[in-house]
Amino acid sequence: MSIGELAASAQGRAGVVWTLEASIELNANLVCFGMGGGVGEHVNDEVEVIIVGIAGSGFVRVDGEEHPVSNGTLTFVPRGVRRATRSLSEDFAYLTVHRRRGPPQIGR
Repeated sequence: MSIGELAASAQGRAGVVWTLEASIELNANLVCFGMGGGVGEHVNDEVEVIIVGIAGSGFVRVDGEEHPVSNGTLTFVPRGVRRATRSLSEDFAYLTVHRRRGPPQIGR
């Protein structure tokens, strides 16, 4: 099944709907949101991220600058910057790719 087909089959679900599980060094996630959904602003000091648009439309905000995300777009998000995503359609889907992180560090 293609990434586009996975996104289409996840219609109505929000958040991570697929994760690459075959790699010990690489993390890839298919993330889907309906209209207005997304990931709130935060800073990730651990990894750089590549965001690839798969379906629908939305944006990623990187240090206050909005970058459109749609099918085929690629956005690089450096480590340590403020970032957020937001859907502008009912079928927003994007792939995130980054170095695998260690386990969560609660209370850090």
